[in-house]
Amino acid sequence: MHEGYSKVFVALDGTEQQDFVLARAIKVAANNGAALVIGHVIDSTALESAGSYPADLVQGLQDAFTNSIAAQVEEAKANPAIPSVDVVIRAGRIRETLKDEMLDVIEPDLVLCGARGLSSIKYALLGSISTFLLRNTDCDILVVK
Repeated sequence: MHEGYSKVFVALDGTEQQDFVLARAIKVAANNGAALVIGHVIDSTALESAGSYPADLVQGLQDAFTNSIAAQVEEAKANPAIPSVDVVIRAGRIRETLKDEMLDVIEPDLVLCGARGLSSIKYALLGSISTFLLRNTDCDILVVK
């Protein structure tokens, strides 16, 4: 019986910390012989409040994110200990999109995310994704600092 993880999901937010979080996810996936799914949600709340936005804007943001992780994705794909590597990008409200369109569909047994260290005011207003994940997922969560 395999005691490790078989499907690792890493939620990336586009901050400068994402390279470190992705590197940790690649190590965890390799150490467990697990599939790796890299997820990113393009926050559409600001775009929604503007009323409408050019369709190519989301595509541009998606391309920029994909380019920012391209080297690490290739490293992960080249690792024989990782059976598969997928990148999933969606636009929407972060929490709902992450849960409903990614985690509920992919069903990982481990989720990694970063800890951005929001100020107490921002945390009170926005909450954190890591806290949301702890409260709303059925699998293990690893918050990378």
